[in-house]
Amino acid sequence: MTANTPFHIVLIEPEIPPNTGNIGRLCAATGTHLHLVGKLGFSLDDRYLKRAGLDYWPEVKLHRWESLVQLQAEYPAGRFWFTSKKAAHTHVSACFTPGDFLVFGKESLGLPKELLDANQENSLRIPIFSSAVRSLNLANSAAIILYEALRQTGRLKS
Repeated sequence: MTANTPFHIVLIEPEIPPNTGNIGRLCAATGTHLHLVGKLGFSLDDRYLKRAGLDYWPEVKLHRWESLVQLQAEYPAGRFWFTSKKAAHTHVSACFTPGDFLVFGKESLGLPKELLDANQENSLRIPIFSSAVRSLNLANSAAIILYEALRQTGRLKS
């Protein structure tokens, strides 16, 4: 993979339209592909989704999948990073490479425990320093991890 190979953000059953809209805008700004997997908690015609993504939706490389298994079958050589507040490794300890898939779970539940258990070495968390905060916003989390991946692969040097 070359340094210009795009990253991929994968959202499993996203529930909140503005989060997905903001992530769509993030993807448009960075040339990242956006993959929506499974049942969505909204319609792709949702006005809040469109509002959050502004007029950038034509620039989003959007892909729809019935399941993560289907997506992984389409990209058998793809490397998938799974995100969870329960992961042992932080996002800055990962060694990202162009073309990696950054996988996020639904806002209310995150990713399934079985998926995380099966992928412990490729599961990442963003440190949270206050026990009063359970989790970060999905769109913020996607931006934090994507920009770390872009930094590591030299895409931010300009």
